[in-house]
Amino acid sequence: MTEEKDIQPAAETRGLNFVEQIVADDLREGKNGGRLNTRFPPEPNGYLHIGHAKAICMDFGVAERFGGTCNLRFDDTNPVKEDVEYVDAIREDIHWLGFDWGDREYYASDYFPQLFDLACRMIKEGKAYVDDQTSEEIARQKGTPTEPGQESPYRSRTPEENLDLFMRMNAGEFDEGARVLRAKIDMASPNMHFRDPIMYRIIKTPHHRTGDKWKVYPMYDFAHGQSDYFEGVTHSICTLEFVVHRPLYEYFVKELADESYCPRQIEFNRLNLTYTVMSKRKLLQLVQEGLVDGWDDPRMPTISGMRRRGYTPRSIRNFIDKIGYTKYEALNSVSLLEHAVRDDLNAIATRGMAVINPVKLIVTNYPDDQVEMLSMDNNPEQPDAGTHTMPFSRELYIERDDFMENPPKKFFRLAPDQEVRLKGGYIVKCTGVKKADDGTIEEIYCTYDPDTRSGLPGSMRKVKGTLHWVSARHAVDATVKLYDRLFSVENPAAETDRDFRELLNPDSLVTVEGVKVEPFLAENARQGEHFQFQRIGYFTPDCSSTPDNLVFNRTIALKDSWEKEQKK
Repeated sequence: MTEEKDIQPAAETRGLNFVEQIVADDLREGKNGGRLNTRFPPEPNGYLHIGHAKAICMDFGVAERFGGTCNLRFDDTNPVKEDVEYVDAIREDIHWLGFDWGDREYYASDYFPQLFDLACRMIKEGKAYVDDQTSEEIARQKGTPTEPGQESPYRSRTPEENLDLFMRMNAGEFDEGARVLRAKIDMASPNMHFRDPIMYRIIKTPHHRTGDKWKVYPMYDFAHGQSDYFEGVTHSICTLEFVVHRPLYEYFVKELADESYCPRQIEFNRLNLTYTVMSKRKLLQLVQEGLVDGWDDPRMPTISGMRRRGYTPRSIRNFIDKIGYTKYEALNSVSLLEHAVRDDLNAIATRGMAVINPVKLIVTNYPDDQVEMLSMDNNPEQPDAGTHTMPFSRELYIERDDFMENPPKKFFRLAPDQEVRLKGGYIVKCTGVKKADDGTIEEIYCTYDPDTRSGLPGSMRKVKGTLHWVSARHAVDATVKLYDRLFSVENPAAETDRDFRELLNPDSLVTVEGVKVEPFLAENARQGEHFQFQRIGYFTPDCSSTPDNLVFNRTIALKDSWEKEQKK
């Protein structure tokens, strides 16, 4: 069986993208003492999806390329939505993609004491105040991009009063939503994020790491840049929606930084993919409402879902490398991802025979008690992949769709008086059929040419059709799950007049029982293995599969028929 030993994408010879060029220039100029330290800062409130994979490849990839380091820092500032399950899943996903953070695993909660002290300092310096207004009142007073905001009636509180209230907020004296701590900046700023942004809010849900110690929690804009500074991060690389946040990031960071060291924020475009959604909130809805089989459902765009479906880390990394990093948002075709998956699986997947919709084929002139073991290539793309043997007997299964009684022209499969080759075996000729009372074909009869087996003189005789098959006596039953795209429209996010759940593809999962697979597939159906079912597609054993109950997930079909079907 083939092992995935190297998941590095073959892209080291490409030029630098614009983020890498910035990093290279900074290193050449000796900024930050020539250090390079990036970070990947996921929120532990859900599973990572392929959009996060792009960020992972950037954050860890830049560090690897230029000899720096990359931290894993969990942005755990909202205990209401966070869970240890998500922390463990995030670790697993990053490792599976081929990256490692060594001993540099951090949490925003590591810095709660420093952040709290900084907030107190800013209060004492008149740079922050406690506001008693509701979130709705604060939002109304923010103004618009063309109109200045209105100052809070609590903006003029003294530092002493603000500090007392902030301490009492953290002591749990006030209800959630009763008070917030805001930075005192500029309610007339053209940048809406500078209009006295909220720094802290009251949350009384216990934290998964700090328990009940804190009753106030920092907002992202306040915690993120400071956490970067505390860790020595030199380049804070994020997606384009944070461009407008950058001035505020720099404003807060400069409360700590000096000329010798200051983190630099750089933004790149997000990964948007057709026929799916990247909103973690919407993905959580699908999970909670039972519309999918958990975060690792193979239809989900999550890294764990793609792993369960049989995608390889190398294929995902090659796809991300191919679409690149720019400063412009784009909607990437899922077909590009699927092409990368096919390309990788073609090189590593072990070939085998499986019949999805079986009908019996009886070779009438083959001895009833005879069994031959035919040699099959494990992977013709790999000369050293070896072979395995497959039993051939009088009674076989072929695909029902591979036979037609009255075929159209250019039907090169099996039909009355027509010849085909059984892959790796003999040429057979159809001589008749047996039908049930309702007209359904129960058995197909044929004869074989004994001189046409591989290696014999007659094996060079050519016929136009080749079919896959399995021996009926030796076949093992299996269940196959045929996965397709989760949504039936190309860009679900653009369908703003409809509930996104109405756009789910009803055929995104078709479960087929009674599939017949050759013994070799059954014997090697271990999780993480990749198979090409000849003429059908790429498959992997599901996590629920057992030797007594084989379940295979279709990773992807051999060809992309989706776009063609949608155009009909």
